[in-house]
Amino acid sequence: MKYPEAKNFVNGQFVPSPGKRFLEIESPLDGTRISKVILSVREDLDHAVAVAQAAQKNWEKVPIKERVQVFFKYKQLLEENINELAALIVDENGKTFGEAKAEIEKAIELTEFACSLPQLVTGEVLEVSKGVECRIEHWPVGVVASIVPFNFPSMVPHWTLCNAIALGNALIIKPSEVVPLSCQRIALLLKEAGLPDGIFSIVNGDKETVEAICDHPGIDAVSFVGSTKVAKLVYARASSHFKRVLALGGAKNHLIVLPDAHPEMTGSNVAASMSGCAGQRCMAASALVAVGKTDHIIEKICEESRKIIPGKNLGAVISARAKKRIEQYITDAETQGAKILVDGRGAKVEGKENGYYVGPTVIDYVKPEMAVAREEIFGPVISILRADTLDEAIQLENGNPYGNAASVFTQSGGLARQVMETASAGMIGVNIGVPVPREPFSFGGWNESKFGAGDITGKSSIEFWTKLKKITVKWNPESRTNWMS
Repeated sequence: MKYPEAKNFVNGQFVPSPGKRFLEIESPLDGTRISKVILSVREDLDHAVAVAQAAQKNWEKVPIKERVQVFFKYKQLLEENINELAALIVDENGKTFGEAKAEIEKAIELTEFACSLPQLVTGEVLEVSKGVECRIEHWPVGVVASIVPFNFPSMVPHWTLCNAIALGNALIIKPSEVVPLSCQRIALLLKEAGLPDGIFSIVNGDKETVEAICDHPGIDAVSFVGSTKVAKLVYARASSHFKRVLALGGAKNHLIVLPDAHPEMTGSNVAASMSGCAGQRCMAASALVAVGKTDHIIEKICEESRKIIPGKNLGAVISARAKKRIEQYITDAETQGAKILVDGRGAKVEGKENGYYVGPTVIDYVKPEMAVAREEIFGPVISILRADTLDEAIQLENGNPYGNAASVFTQSGGLARQVMETASAGMIGVNIGVPVPREPFSFGGWNESKFGAGDITGKSSIEFWTKLKKITVKWNPESRTNWMS
């Protein structure tokens, strides 16, 4: 196999597991087996938690300005190894090299933000009465865990690991069992950067490991990124054990296109949004609401979509099962009366005939009750719904249960403002197909796209990864006394 077996990483080294179950790792590019991963048992998690608890007690005593020095070095290592890290993502996830490299560049940006945390968690102090001082300090939560998905093997782990660790926690990460290799390399780079042993651990596994993380009394907080169905289960289970939980779910992002939208800009933005990372991202354009006379813009979207070629500038989807599921959505929509303007079914790449590819697909005249209009497809597919007015379009957007992102394409500031104010989504774009906030602004949706308080990145994440200690001090017994002192 191309890569060594993916193992658990505990106390600064890769360790064997008493577990007997393994999963073969296939590359979506051509279906070849490139590695295998152990599926952990409860004893593996118990060991990782015990080690993390011991290490975290010392780590939280290190001043934050010293803790973040690890991440200055780590950022340098990411930059030096960017091509290797990107190639690893290509192999295990199926992205194009450009997309994989961009993922590492985002990981670098997330690391940069962690380096700035000493300036953001300075606390507050105020003399509330003569001789009486109140102050607030941020303290780490303790041992925390992150359960991460397959679609961004490096970026999503960096949503949590940099901030959580810089703020004084010990982190146990559970990678997706189908893309465990990037986290293996992350562990080694963190160790090289000087992170103390035990502060970052990997416990591989599947559903059983997720459930064990939710239940474990030694884990104080859990973050999750994945489907809404599983996000609900994780949130309910982990919170029932009195943990703080932030679980990000799926999306059905709506792009509203108005007749005055710039055709070329809209066409390229929409096509890139729906097909980037093979549509396997929670910020992908999934439904387009065409308002009024917009056929000329839809034609441009189709034109741009046809320029996106599987195996060239479009990566593979994660598995044969995913390919079959995505293509079934397209077929069902066609059977129900929708019109396929660009058809990505049956895509093949020369020399990689066993790879899992779906071409960009544009489906018009979709009805709101169709599955392609309601459900997260997680592929390079966009469904076009028609509306006569902007109010009707917003109603369609707000009618979907998710709330990750919504965008509007228009040259009218007033109409754009109407969407910004009324769309029920946590992230809004104007003439932007993928409205992902950049650091220090936080990432997080609304409604059925997020369960728990706060966001997972940016300044908002500080509140999740820390707890506040409030201190009141009086030293001068001679100071005037009143009800406040």
